[in-house]
Amino acid sequence: LRGDEAPATRGIEVQVGNTIGYLSLPEKTTEIRSAVIVFHEWWGLNTHIKHWADRLATDGHVALAVDLYGGKVAKNSREAMTLMREVKNVIASRSIADAIRFVHRDERVRADRVGTIGWCFGGTWSLNAAMAHPGIDACVLYYGKTPADPQKLSAIGGSVLAIFGKSDPSIPEQQIEAFRKGLKKAKVKHEILLYEAGHAFANPSSGRYVAEAAGKAWTQVRKFFISELQTREKPAEQAPPDE
Repeated sequence: LRGDEAPATRGIEVQVGNTIGYLSLPEKTTEIRSAVIVFHEWWGLNTHIKHWADRLATDGHVALAVDLYGGKVAKNSREAMTLMREVKNVIASRSIADAIRFVHRDERVRADRVGTIGWCFGGTWSLNAAMAHPGIDACVLYYGKTPADPQKLSAIGGSVLAIFGKSDPSIPEQQIEAFRKGLKKAKVKHEILLYEAGHAFANPSSGRYVAEAAGKAWTQVRKFFISELQTREKPAEQAPPDE
């Protein structure tokens, strides 16, 4: 990938079910133990995504970036498209369930509250995870696919922060508005932010990177996760998800 190189990583590789993950631990933990499951873009689990996980860890969250490509990382857009199309929904869904069990049960994590975040391909899976697992407390998606069906969206148990570029041709504003109406009708707590940018504007390794918009968006993401995962009342102890 061209563009700025990501800083050196400080996390570790872990086994998450039948795939791998990148685990970044905070130096200090808050009273409420929060975890964020990170979903990569169509490039795969590369150093930029690991860097996002590290940034989340600096805010006191345990961050687990889950690999939906089975260890492969694309070197160009053609490879990325191939890898993305090879993803099987059933297998990816199983990996997500494994990741949720991991952050609840692993001794290094033992999360009280769980969030998800992803970009593009990963943004879609961040939302998919929230729809499939109502126990997820906070979901962030950057320019991912957005269903408008209130019945599907009503399965979301937590809050949603959705981020888009105003000049993204792949996600027109009409589609975003339909998503907003679907969330409202489904009575899902949500916030939708639009920035003066196009698709992939938050990716520093992309030629479409817009630093100002990316910085403003990340500030809102940080506030959202701190509010939804760290400052709310600690929930009653619950059993981890079923096998």
